[in-house]
Amino acid sequence: MEVQWVGVEPPRLGPPHTAIGLVFSVLLGMWSAQALEMSTAKIPFLEAVNGSTVMLPCTYSSCIGIKNLYFSWQFNDNGTIQKVCDSVIPSDGVVPHVEIYRERVEFVGKNDHNNISILLWNITFEDGGQYICFGRNPKEKGKNHSAIFNLIVVDELRVVDNTLATIIASCVGGAIALLMGFMLLKNFTLFVLSKLEEKNKECLVSSSGIDNTENGLSGSKADSKPTPKKK
Repeated sequence: MEVQWVGVEPPRLGPPHTAIGLVFSVLLGMWSAQALEMSTAKIPFLEAVNGSTVMLPCTYSSCIGIKNLYFSWQFNDNGTIQKVCDSVIPSDGVVPHVEIYRERVEFVGKNDHNNISILLWNITFEDGGQYICFGRNPKEKGKNHSAIFNLIVVDELRVVDNTLATIIASCVGGAIALLMGFMLLKNFTLFVLSKLEEKNKECLVSSSGIDNTENGLSGSKADSKPTPKKK
């Protein structure tokens, strides 16, 4: 006797489960929007000359505010993470006391508008590399985030060759000027032709009026001749 196995479909999620999933997604999105975020400016790298002084920018943001925010700057030295400085910010607007662990480093952010930037004095080639701005907010259950800034140290800044850009700009400007000249010439030609056409129409009207006048006069003279008397 054969034994037949009857397949059982897994239970499908009905409308209540769908609603729960939607609510969970909304809550997750709200949590993500409130999460701590560290930022190192729109352009996260800088090319600087050896011996100069540079600022490494970093700011933090959180929709629900901060409480005892821990932040640090770290330097990635060929895979070895070295701490540059760190501190704890009790609340918004409070200037933190920052511990510095490397020479020629100064904290200049002062937590002004959530600014925790640092300054590197008299940089050397050894200072070039990847810097990490890290933050952790206990108010968000220890939510942490980090941003990376790359410092490139060179002997001298490269001179940007603008020859190609100048040539392109000159060609574009010349084309625009040529087009404008063509449009002006076209409009002037149309204007002259319209004036000539109006003048020709006036001449035709005048000549037609003169012809009609002459024909009228000759007709009237012919009509005024006396009829010959019968003998």
